[in-house]
Amino acid sequence: MKRLMRTRYQLPRNICMAVTATCLGLACFAQTPSKNSLMPQPSKLTTLTGDLPVTDHLRISIQGPKDALLQNGAQRMIRRIERQTGLQLDQAENNDEGALIKIDVSDHTVRRPYEGVNESYTLDIHEGSARLHAATDFGALHGMETLLQLVQPNGGGYILPAVYIEDAPRFSWRGLLLDPGRHFLSVANILRTLDAMAVVKMNVLHLHLTEDQGFRIESNRFPKLQELGSEGQYYTQEEVKEIIEYATERGVRVVPEFDMPGHSTTWLIGYPELASAPGPYQVEHTNGVKNAAIDPTRESTYQFLDSFIGEMITLFPDEFIHIGGDESNGKDWLNNPAIMLFMHQHNMKTTGDLQAYFNERVQKILLKYHRRMVGWDEILQPDLSQEVVVQNWHGNEFLVNSARLGHLGILSGPYYLDHNYSAAEMYTADPVPSTNDLLAEQERRILGGEACMWGEQVDSYTVDSRIWPRTAAIAERFWSPASVRDTKDMYRRLAIMSRRLDALGVTHISNPQRGLRAISEGYPSALEVLSSVVQPVDFGERYKEQRTSPLTPMTNVIDFTVPDPLSRNEFAQSVAAYLQSSKRPGSSEHAADRALLERTFNAWAAAALDISVQSATNPRLKSIATRRSQLLQLASLGLQAMAHIESQETPADSWLTAQESLVRECAQPQELLDFVVLEPLRDLIRATSSRTTN
Repeated sequence: MKRLMRTRYQLPRNICMAVTATCLGLACFAQTPSKNSLMPQPSKLTTLTGDLPVTDHLRISIQGPKDALLQNGAQRMIRRIERQTGLQLDQAENNDEGALIKIDVSDHTVRRPYEGVNESYTLDIHEGSARLHAATDFGALHGMETLLQLVQPNGGGYILPAVYIEDAPRFSWRGLLLDPGRHFLSVANILRTLDAMAVVKMNVLHLHLTEDQGFRIESNRFPKLQELGSEGQYYTQEEVKEIIEYATERGVRVVPEFDMPGHSTTWLIGYPELASAPGPYQVEHTNGVKNAAIDPTRESTYQFLDSFIGEMITLFPDEFIHIGGDESNGKDWLNNPAIMLFMHQHNMKTTGDLQAYFNERVQKILLKYHRRMVGWDEILQPDLSQEVVVQNWHGNEFLVNSARLGHLGILSGPYYLDHNYSAAEMYTADPVPSTNDLLAEQERRILGGEACMWGEQVDSYTVDSRIWPRTAAIAERFWSPASVRDTKDMYRRLAIMSRRLDALGVTHISNPQRGLRAISEGYPSALEVLSSVVQPVDFGERYKEQRTSPLTPMTNVIDFTVPDPLSRNEFAQSVAAYLQSSKRPGSSEHAADRALLERTFNAWAAAALDISVQSATNPRLKSIATRRSQLLQLASLGLQAMAHIESQETPADSWLTAQESLVRECAQPQELLDFVVLEPLRDLIRATSSRTTN
């Protein structure tokens, strides 16, 4: 009966403000183009006069010869403008007469993206027309994404504001790693990820295709790799071709990773002759570093890898192939007498020396097929060929050191998405930090960076909400000038980008909402309030508490909360505005700020009580009993602090001590959730004891 009588709780107004800010951000642009909503920010933007109205007469023409890549991109742009505006546009092709948007590319011969391809473009919108010029199709595709972000409402219609943009990426490698090795991701999942990457001008999809938990690529030469190593979940060669074509049409390269010599259990199930230990082997259903390793001492190993790589290059046209090379602990090597004898005969002192030998042999195979090796920073040894690209994950100093040694490098450590860093933390991490002491030539060896979405604690249902929208902030760091640093403005534009991605079909908003509805049996309002003030714990903390594995159901509250929720920023701004306006206690501004915060805290309290009622019959909600109780206490803290501020009476020391103790307790990881609103609450507590009578 209580369920039927349940009150529907509205989200706090500060949480809803993200939606309002999005709409206002777009509307504001027509009035003040300098305060734009573009993401990533272009290299140069100049405001002009003479906006271009977007009406059903808008026509796009492509100058020069017919070019399927460019024409398909233009058609996608037209369809997205139509969805954005509700207009049906004139889709006449290559007809200059009356065309209002003209696209001009200098070189139509570049048919696929590659490292160092010219991605620059200019966009000139003024006096009621637009011209997009680029050196290659891929620069033009980036320009089209910018043009789509410029479309905005203006009174009763839509416009493209008058601007001149010169744009080019700061870094040539702007990547995202997906890990279907641990949790398989559908082709549809990968395709929508490519759509989202194109929107934010990322250009490298790194697919981690082989792991102890799954071998995810079809091999016709060695079919037992996928037949015995994938549990039926792998990409056929036809699906790989579809992914490559889809990526190419969006200016994205696909770099495959075949992890070796460690993380190789699934290689060894069907082909035990590759193994360093007798086995038997099976698909791993636990996470963590395994002992299984390919035997680097047998010539037959390199004959196998030569044949395998020879097959894979027919699928993956990119000039880079990633060999992994990480977390090979050498235990199976040390326990194999034949391998130990090989090491002694070749004067190898450590397993690191043996892995360096393996890397050298594999690199020669890759060179034979005109491919360059990429590996994680464990492969960095004094004699490593300078042709090898080093991908950092241990710390920026590894990247700097590899650049000094002459290697091209990619930064990833600060962009591990499963650590649930905030967008601001990742935004401030730079592939080339200003404090480095590299020479200019050494700096140029840093190709860029790559966000990493490892698959241990996500599945195809939750992965989007772990990647987006935070990765849009990382994409801006890789594309925009180093001087673009305003975190507050980044969050303003990130809220807008989040809605753009949602409209594109990315599920980072819809799937968490759907999951909360499922958990709460159709009454998600209270859980939505809770999810606005918490985020998932860090990767390591979740593993410690839950011992996650490939078999762990990803259907609990933690899975449908999101890292660094945008509501976190809104709440912080609300508290800051309230504390600022409280210096003018009689003002209407202060009354509005006070009412907003009071509604927020009352919504927290109501949500906590509602979750308590639901918990009586909902086992999954019993698992967050502590956080639900703390939410009620934090709501009370907020209301009491406001009461002290409004009365301008300093609270008793015992109250201050109790509240500070509560916040410290709430700051500890509990029930797989971390509160994200504690610092603004600390500001409220401090304000109660630092006020003076006006």
